[in-house]
Amino acid sequence: MSTDQAWGRVAAWQRRRLAVRVFAAAVFIGLMVPAWRVSEASVRTLVDGIPLAADFVRRLFPADFTIAGEMARACGETAAIAFVGTVISIVFALGLGLLAASNLAPMPVAAAAKAVLSFTRSIPVIILALLFVSAVGLGPFPGMLAIAFHGTGMLGKLYADEFESVDGRILEAVRGTGAGWIGVVRYGLLPQALPQLLSLSLFRFEMNVREATVLGLVGAGGIGYYIQLYARAFQYEKVATMVAAVILMVLAMDAITHWSRRRVL
Repeated sequence: MSTDQAWGRVAAWQRRRLAVRVFAAAVFIGLMVPAWRVSEASVRTLVDGIPLAADFVRRLFPADFTIAGEMARACGETAAIAFVGTVISIVFALGLGLLAASNLAPMPVAAAAKAVLSFTRSIPVIILALLFVSAVGLGPFPGMLAIAFHGTGMLGKLYADEFESVDGRILEAVRGTGAGWIGVVRYGLLPQALPQLLSLSLFRFEMNVREATVLGLVGAGGIGYYIQLYARAFQYEKVATMVAAVILMVLAMDAITHWSRRRVL
């Protein structure tokens, strides 16, 4: 190949690259403009609303710490909802994730399991909370069920992806020893995937703590219930106390899970 031909190929490659970038920019603008209009975004409205937001924040202070005991119970309830919901979702997600992995299950079984996981994670957790509140009543139980149901779909999908990405040569080596399906999972799959599974589970627990703080707004227990209760009664000083508790609890959970990753993984 001559030098002119080489430079010609480089120039053609650069033109194609430029064309792809122009096309991507056009698609982005074509989506952003109507989306901006549909969302009714307005910088002027935002600026005009700053004094109203400042007035709301002003009414939050000084915070009322006479409800410290109630605040502690609400935080404990929220953490319990997230923890139990996460544990239950891990159990079901592990089973469905194994069935959804195409390198472990026949294709029809894997496709069916992936469809189940897609369905369970397609329903927003707040809708699930409303559904379970109507089924079992108010309190932390429906919140835990909502988190467990939604978390199963999310974790199951992530687990299945992790199972499919393991080194297939190790799985074949274990099969070559005469091991059955359980043996392949026990000695070939889990030793490779376990660190990432633990990391994904801890990350999901962090997310569930945040979600559990919101589910109380629809009557599914936790600290969100008290926030909406005091907000409706215009007791903003108590709302400030609960919001501060949410921030501290989320930061504490982040620190705990970060420490766990460093010590366990």
